[in-house]
Amino acid sequence: MDNRDELDLALQLNELTESLLERMQDENNGLPIKSVKSFMSKIPSVFTGGDLIQWILRTLDVDDTTEALHLANLMSSHGYILPIEDHVLTVKNDGTFYRFQTPYFWPSNHLEADNIDYAVYLCKRTMQNKTRLELADYEAENLARLQKLFARKWEFIYMQAEAQIKVDKKRDKFERNVLDSQERAFWDVYRPAPGCINTTEKDIKKLLRRKTTYLTPRLLIDTYRKHSTTSTLSTAPASALAFAANKNLITMTVGLLSTESTTTTNINSSNSSSQNRSSFLRQCDEALLIEQLCKEIQFLKHRIERRCLKTSKVSENSVSYFEQYAEFDPFITLCEPSNPWITDSTDLWELEKAVSSKDISARRIKRWSFSINELLKDPIGRDLFWKFLDKEYSSENLRFYEACIQLRFHTSQKDVLNRVKEIYNEFLSPGAYYSINIDQRVMNLTKNNMINFPNRYTFDEAQDHIFNLMNRDTYARFLRSETYKELLLGGKKKVGMKPGRLSIVIRNPVENLSSSSSALTGGNNEKYLLGTSPR
Repeated sequence: MDNRDELDLALQLNELTESLLERMQDENNGLPIKSVKSFMSKIPSVFTGGDLIQWILRTLDVDDTTEALHLANLMSSHGYILPIEDHVLTVKNDGTFYRFQTPYFWPSNHLEADNIDYAVYLCKRTMQNKTRLELADYEAENLARLQKLFARKWEFIYMQAEAQIKVDKKRDKFERNVLDSQERAFWDVYRPAPGCINTTEKDIKKLLRRKTTYLTPRLLIDTYRKHSTTSTLSTAPASALAFAANKNLITMTVGLLSTESTTTTNINSSNSSSQNRSSFLRQCDEALLIEQLCKEIQFLKHRIERRCLKTSKVSENSVSYFEQYAEFDPFITLCEPSNPWITDSTDLWELEKAVSSKDISARRIKRWSFSINELLKDPIGRDLFWKFLDKEYSSENLRFYEACIQLRFHTSQKDVLNRVKEIYNEFLSPGAYYSINIDQRVMNLTKNNMINFPNRYTFDEAQDHIFNLMNRDTYARFLRSETYKELLLGGKKKVGMKPGRLSIVIRNPVENLSSSSSALTGGNNEKYLLGTSPR
C-alpha cells in the first residue's frame, strides 16, 4: 500500500466515523441527549456509556457487546466522543456521562496541533481560578517547558490567553462549560496524559520506509501534467544525497522519454520538445527542492526534542548509583537501629533527619561526599558548608543560588518581576553588595533576559554557572578541608545549627544540571531551597 492509498484510507475512515457521529446525533433515531442535574450544578448535553453501547447494538450490524465497546473506545480515543470528568479517552458500559465533540475539533480538521496553541490553552487555564480547570501534574510540567521554550514569545501568548478569556466570559455559563470540556478533550488527543494511547503519533517504521522510497518517473510526470503539487505525495527522500540521486534519475528518464519522442517527429518538434523538457525540469527541481527543504526542517525539529543517550551509558550510571547507595538501603545492609520497613519503628528515620540533634553519625557524614546536593540536603551539612564559604569569602555564591531557587519555586506570579529586580540589584548590578563572579557571556545573556521579558528563568544561565563553580571548586575544597576530615574520622561530633535558617525540600523535578557537574551530582533530582537570613 503506497502513501496515497494510506491517505485515502485515512480520509475514508474519518468520513465514515463522522457520518456515524451524525447518525448518533439525529433527533429522531439518535442517542438520547439530555441535561443532568447534580448536587450543586447542571451538566448539559450528555449521554451515558450504556446508552451508547445499546444504540450501537441496535442500529449497527453488531451482535457482541465487546465489539460495540471496542468501536466506542476507538471513537473516543480519536476525539469524537469525550468523557466529562476524565483525561482518559475511554468509554465504559455504565452510567458514566459523555459528550459529542464539536466538528471544529474533529481530527479531519486538525492534522497537527501547534505548541503555541497548547501554551495559550494551558496559560488560559492557569489564569482562571476554578477547580475544574486546575492543571494536572503532567500539564504543569508541559507548561513550564513551554514557558522556557517560548520565553521571548510568552508576552504574546499571555495576551492571547487573556483575549480568549474575555471572549469566553461573554458566553452563557452552560455553553462555556461545554466548550471547555471539548477543548480539553481535543488536547487530550494531541497531548495525551502519560500512559495513554497517542492516536496522532505516526509509526516510525512507516516514516522510515516513506523517506527511502523514490518517486517513479512516470508517476512524477503524470502528476505534474495534472498541475498538482508534490505535497500530495509524501514519498520524497529525506536526505540531500537521496534527493540528488532521485533528481538525476528524473533527468535521465525524462531525457529518454524525450529521445523516443524525437524519433517520430521532425526537427521543429524536436526543438520544441527540448524547450519544454528544460522548462519542465526546472519546475520539477524547484518544487522538489522546496518540498525537500520543508521535510528537512520538520525532521530537524523532531531531532532537537529527542534525547541522544545510549542505553549502555544509562545502565552503567544506574548500576553505579545503586551500588553507591546500597550501604544506605536497610534491605541490603543491616542498620542500627532496626529496619523501619520491617519493625514498624521509625527510630532510624528520626535519627537521620533530626535537625536539632547534636550528634552526627559517620554514615551521614559519608553521604555528604556523594554530591553537593546530598550536602545541601542535610541541614547540618548545609550549615557547615555555609560556614566554610564564609571563611573562603565566597558565601555570596550560595546566597545567589538560594535566591534563584526561591524565585523559581516559591515566588507568586505577581511578585516575580519585583523579585527579579531585587536579585539583579543585590548580586549582578554594578556595585552590588553581594557581587558574584560570572563571565561576560553569561552576564550578557542575563541582561538580555532582563530587557526582553524578565521571568522565573531569567537567571538560569547565571545559576548554572554559579552552581558548577561551587560544585567544581568550593565543594571539592570543602571535602578536602580539615573540618570535614575531622568529622569523618571522628565518627561523631557535636555541631550546632546556625540560627535563623531553614531547609525546605522540593520534591518536584527540576532542570538538568550541566554535564560537567554530572560526575559529582550523582543523578540526584532534588533541589533544596535554603532560607536567606542576614549573616
